[in-house]
Amino acid sequence: MKKILLLSDTHSHIDDRILEYASQADEIWHAGDIGTLAVTDKLSTIKPLRGVYGNIDNHIIQKEFPLNDRFMCEGVDVWITHIGGYPPKYNVNTRSEIIKNPPKLFICGHSHILKVMWDKKLGVLHMNPGACGKHGFHQIRTMLRFTIDGKEIKDLEVIELGKR
Repeated sequence: MKKILLLSDTHSHIDDRILEYASQADEIWHAGDIGTLAVTDKLSTIKPLRGVYGNIDNHIIQKEFPLNDRFMCEGVDVWITHIGGYPPKYNVNTRSEIIKNPPKLFICGHSHILKVMWDKKLGVLHMNPGACGKHGFHQIRTMLRFTIDGKEIKDLEVIELGKR
């Protein structure tokens, strides 16, 4: 069983509230628009970190993190990317692979809009944690946390960090 903290769109922002939730997780997953490696360096000192780069991330961050990260967590096939769209309007760069070989959990950021929804046709759970940074049009800073237990994704919680 693994407790996951999922965040995105920090845009170079990290604070004690984010770190407090990070310390309660088994793993931290960042869905892009990191902003600066200081964010991921700090998070990785707390718990194991996975991440992808986003459209605002420079070549230094792109050397550290991939565009896509597909992996198994317990018994769940996970795919994280920054710009992925959502069911059934997947991004052109992810659509064909999702249809051909759907993961169980598809995670993206970019929109700054927290969204969790099922793609019933493909059997894919889509998650976007919104944005926990202070840059962007979102009003409330958000993250998600959940548990992966074997093949089950459960105990999903929305974390609101307050106004940006």
